[in-house]
Amino acid sequence: MATVTSKGQITLPKAVREALDLVPGAQVDFVFEGGNVVLRRRISVEALEKWRGSSHGPLPGGAQTVDELMALLRGPRPQTQEPSP
Repeated sequence: MATVTSKGQITLPKAVREALDLVPGAQVDFVFEGGNVVLRRRISVEALEKWRGSSHGPLPGGAQTVDELMALLRGPRPQTQEPSP
């Protein structure tokens, strides 16, 4: 639980800070999803740039796109049946 101060500030519980690996100066986003607010750690462009181009060569399993690779990793999806009338 956190309490909002008169300045609109809160102190994030230690468990939340640790789970998101938040350190002083880290940035977060608040996103509205349905009737909830979700806290997300913001990843800097610099952090993403560090990994750009790190995946060279063909994708595993003969996949041609990331979507195909994800489908291979997830495996077949269970069939859903329509309810009987």
